Amino acid sequence: MPTTRLSRLPERAAVVDLDAIRHNVRVIRKVAEPARLMAVVKADGYGHGSVQVARAALAAGASWLGVAHISEALTLRAAGIDAPILAWLHTPDSNFSAAVAAGIDLGCSGWELEAIVAAAREQERPARVHLKIDTGLGRNGAPADRWEAVVGEAVQYQDEGLLRVAGVFSHFAVADEPERPETDLQLDAFREAIALAEDAGCDLEVRHIANSPAVFSRPDSHFDLVRVGISVYGLSPFADQTSADLGLRPAMTLRATLSQAKRVPAEQGVSYGLSYRTSSPSALGLVPLGYADGVPRTSEGGPVRIAGRTYPVVGRVAMDQIVVDLGPDADPKAFRGAEAVLFGTGDDGGPTADDWARATGTINYEIVTRISPRVPRVYEGEDA
Repeated sequence: MPTTRLSRLPERAAVVDLDAIRHNVRVIRKVAEPARLMAVVKADGYGHGSVQVARAALAAGASWLGVAHISEALTLRAAGIDAPILAWLHTPDSNFSAAVAAGIDLGCSGWELEAIVAAAREQERPARVHLKIDTGLGRNGAPADRWEAVVGEAVQYQDEGLLRVAGVFSHFAVADEPERPETDLQLDAFREAIALAEDAGCDLEVRHIANSPAVFSRPDSHFDLVRVGISVYGLSPFADQTSADLGLRPAMTLRATLSQAKRVPAEQGVSYGLSYRTSSPSALGLVPLGYADGVPRTSEGGPVRIAGRTYPVVGRVAMDQIVVDLGPDADPKAFRGAEAVLFGTGDDGGPTADDWARATGTINYEIVTRISPRVPRVYEGEDA
């Protein structure tokens, strides 16, 4: 992914404010105290840049980093980051040997134990695992009726010096809806799983289940460690609370330079399918960002801020470009080369990732994560 400094702003850029990342980590740490904080930087730091975000989060007091895949953890190690890292989503083809060699903690649902132990033997060092219990989400994690057997097998390998059971963890299904009773049921199941593991001989370093919404809504779920993703990036996990409500600052601004502005007659069709036509003579502005850059194709009507005013996307989103109707009074010459902001902090009344999520019928997580590598990342506060 291309990266650059703010002083060399390219024609398209996702500008990432690392000061905002640090601010968000400090806010979350205060809410979660005395639990430690794992900054989740999977999916290239939710599209923000995993290495840059990891360094900023650690500088602000994060104790752990979390990723889905071992390959993501190895990228962090290759960048010289030596903080504790947990990777939790594996297949039989995952490179467990490389993970053990790099000192990466491994999430384990049970089926991976044999492969992890084989890697430990190969590397001649014990592996570190966090056993995962499925408390109700229905994805990875050991089913409740298999938990005792999984713990027993892990403890046996631990007694042989082949691995260390460093943690027990799970994941919430509906913590972003605090009124839902399932979170209580999951917490009860998690506590039971911890008790069984400790009774079986696991001297746990960390117990963790809280995600971003649970950090803010369920202090009883914090345990020793909270795993925080979307809130690190300054976005709210709740439908009825904004970033500002939580004291967070959105870190990414997606912007581009207008590539063209021109006068068109009434009834001018716009983009494929001609689903939009101008109601009167008007001016159209062309923004060089499209679905190949991560702008959702379904986001007709998405907001774009240009020269202090917000315009909707008109016509279908194309692979490389979107169009806004600048109105009948706009002077095309005044708009050529102007900055177009699709989303950012919203401080100036401009659009946010939440606005684009509503326009698209999705969530803010997807809006920032899907911004493609074709869009250069530009970092503010990189040396702070």
